[in-house]
Amino acid sequence: MDAIAALKKRRSVRKYTPRAVPRELVEEIVDCGRLAATANNKQPWLFIAVTDGETRERVAALTDYGKFIAEAPACIAVFCKHAEKYYLEDGSAATQNMLVAAAALGLGSCWVAGDKKAYAPEVRALLGVPQEFTLVSLVSLGYPADSRGRASKRLLAEVMRWERY
Repeated sequence: MDAIAALKKRRSVRKYTPRAVPRELVEEIVDCGRLAATANNKQPWLFIAVTDGETRERVAALTDYGKFIAEAPACIAVFCKHAEKYYLEDGSAATQNMLVAAAALGLGSCWVAGDKKAYAPEVRALLGVPQEFTLVSLVSLGYPADSRGRASKRLLAEVMRWERY
């Protein structure tokens, strides 16, 4: 699938089949994340792939809006070195790359916020990540349990102007 098609197909998925996501696909998705745009090429990220069911349940229990992570076959925790000025932008770019890559590979995904969340230090500690890193996002991964299409999006004419507002 080409990039434009993947962008237009991508949607947030919160219900998954129990089918495991092959390790090679998880690695391919994370590889796409590490290739994201990054300020001054700092690449401040660290990705933790979580496929163990008990660990996913513990991560999900810590979140406010990510309880479905417990049922997703995989989760990628995106961390960045918080000392880097643009860690949030860099981690968000990596997260978006992974969401699009998942769609291109026929997987569902959903972005769960991490930065500035009260549970971020707990997730970091649970996953054994050094304190120099902060949680930017959690990305659930799996095969969608339903075939719903993309949620409605605002029309281009509503959100775009040429030259000035």
